[in-house]
Amino acid sequence: MTAPVLAVGGIVRHGRALLVVRRGRPPGAGLYSLPGGRVEEGETLEEAVAREVREETGIDVGTTELVGFVERRGEGYHFLILDYLADPLDRSRLEPRSGDDAAEARWVLLDEVGSLPLVEGLAEFLRDHGIL
Repeated sequence: MTAPVLAVGGIVRHGRALLVVRRGRPPGAGLYSLPGGRVEEGETLEEAVAREVREETGIDVGTTELVGFVERRGEGYHFLILDYLADPLDRSRLEPRSGDDAAEARWVLLDEVGSLPLVEGLAEFLRDHGIL
């Protein structure tokens, strides 16, 4: 049994598009997800969202509100993920570039997000919370 790890995700929208990353490492390697990751010691949740989005996409964001949470469990991992709405801080720098453990970062039209190979439960979470 693995103890839960606190993590965050950033729901970053620009117009009718959502910022997504294709995971480069397990769990979910090769699948699309929201940019995010573990909260580091001494960080606020909002700081963790901003750091993770910047590390994975190169885009600076500020958080606006907590949307909800998901719990993900599997062989060797147990994450409690708090997902926040986040807005780009500099609208002149919106071209994502993948970094850290993201194999790819890109904007996807909201209507097309559901057709991507997504991590388990993401489409339902986004629909249930009025994002899609």
